Amino acid sequence: MKKPEPRGPVSAELIDLLTRRPGADGAAQTELLGLVTETARLTDDILTDDDLQLALFCLYELHYGGLEGVDDLWEWEPGLIAVRRLLEEPFEQALRSAALVAAGPPADGNNAAAEGKPDSDAVAEMLFALAAQDGGPSLSRYVAKKATIEQLSEFLIHKSVYQLKEADPHTWVIPRLTGRPKAALVEIQADEYGGGRQHRMHSALFARTMDGLGLDSSYGSYVDAVPAVALASVNMMSLFGLNRRLRGAITGHLAIYEMTSSRPNHLYGGGFRRHGFGAEVTEYFDEHVEADAVHEQIAGRDLAGGLAEAEPELLEDILFGATAALAIDARLTAHIVEAWQDGRSSLRTPLPAPA
Repeated sequence: MKKPEPRGPVSAELIDLLTRRPGADGAAQTELLGLVTETARLTDDILTDDDLQLALFCLYELHYGGLEGVDDLWEWEPGLIAVRRLLEEPFEQALRSAALVAAGPPADGNNAAAEGKPDSDAVAEMLFALAAQDGGPSLSRYVAKKATIEQLSEFLIHKSVYQLKEADPHTWVIPRLTGRPKAALVEIQADEYGGGRQHRMHSALFARTMDGLGLDSSYGSYVDAVPAVALASVNMMSLFGLNRRLRGAITGHLAIYEMTSSRPNHLYGGGFRRHGFGAEVTEYFDEHVEADAVHEQIAGRDLAGGLAEAEPELLEDILFGATAALAIDARLTAHIVEAWQDGRSSLRTPLPAPA
C-alpha cells in the first residue's frame, strides 16, 4: 500500500526512516526508540492516539504486503522490532483493560471452565453469552434503516482497512495450533479465501462492493481517512496473530467475530438494498449471512473450545481476545453512530468524490 500521511512526531519519524536504507542509520533508530518511549508514556489513551496507532499499523504492514517504496529488509530490522514492542506493551495493556470492562462481572456456572477444566461445549456457551451482550448503539440497525448513501460509503471506508485483507491476521495462527483447533481454523479460512476461487475470496467480494459505490478498492487507499480507533481494531488482530503467546487471543477474536457476524450482515445488506443497490454490491454481506451461521459453530466449539480443551491455560486469553474484539468494535461503532446522529462525517478527512 502507499505510505500514509503522518499523524504526529512518531509516525512522521518512522515513515521518514522507512525511506532510508535498512541498517544505515542506527542513530535515527535510537532516536525513534526514545521518542516512542516518551510519547507512549504521555498519551492519554493509546487506543485513540492517531500518531501511535498509525505508527503501529505501518510496522505491522511490513509483515503483510509492505509499504510502497520501502525496502523489504525493514521487516525484521532489530531496531524496528524494538520500536514495535515498545508500542505493543501499552497497547496490549489498554486492550486488557477494555476487555475487563466489556466482560463485566463473572457469570455464574461453568465451574469446570473456571477451574481450568473446560470442555468445548462450555467454552462455546461462554462465547455465545458474550456475543449476546448489548454493546451499545447498533451500527447494523442504523445502516439498515437510516444511513444515507454518503454514510454507506463512510461505512465501507471504515471497514476497508481490514476487509480488503480479510482473514490474513487470523491465518498467522494456523502453524501455532495442532489437531482439532487447527483443522477447524483451516476449514474456516478456506471459506474466507473463496475455496480456492479468487473471485470468491471475501476480500474480493468486498472490493466489488466498494467498486459499486464508486470507491477506490485498492488496499490501504483510505487509511488516511479513518480514525485511530479503526486502526486499533486492525492492529489488535495483528498483535494477537503475530505473537505466538497470544494464540489464544486471536482464536477468541475469530470466534466472536464469526458469532456476531451473520445477523449484522443481513441488516447491512438490507441497508444497501434500501438504496437500490443490487446483488453485485450486496453479495459480500449476503455471503456472510450464510457462511458465518456455519462458521460460528465451528469457531466456538471446534476452534476455541478445542483449543481450550487441548491447552486449558489459554482459556483466559481466548476470552480476552473475544471481549477485546467486542470492546473495540463498540468504541468504533459509537464513534461512527454519534457522528452520523450529529450530522457530521465519521471520517478524519472529507469523503472523497466518487470515481
